[in-house]
Amino acid sequence: MAINVKLPEALVETAKRYGAIERRSVPKQIEYWAQIGRIATENPDMPFSVIRDILVADQEEPVGEYRFG
Repeated sequence: MAINVKLPEALVETAKRYGAIERRSVPKQIEYWAQIGRIATENPDMPFSVIRDILVADQEEPVGEYRFG
């Protein structure tokens, strides 16, 4: 379900600039930042590089199942 939210214009403009670099829309860039914030809040000792790797891996297509022996 989508809802409308009023955001500060400066945040939207910043999201537009960062989103253009990563080829994300403004809403997707803000969602990305929210995911980073949530993961960081839930895991305060986790470095940003690990958080970024988690988010990148989450976007990758599954390659297939891993089978033991």
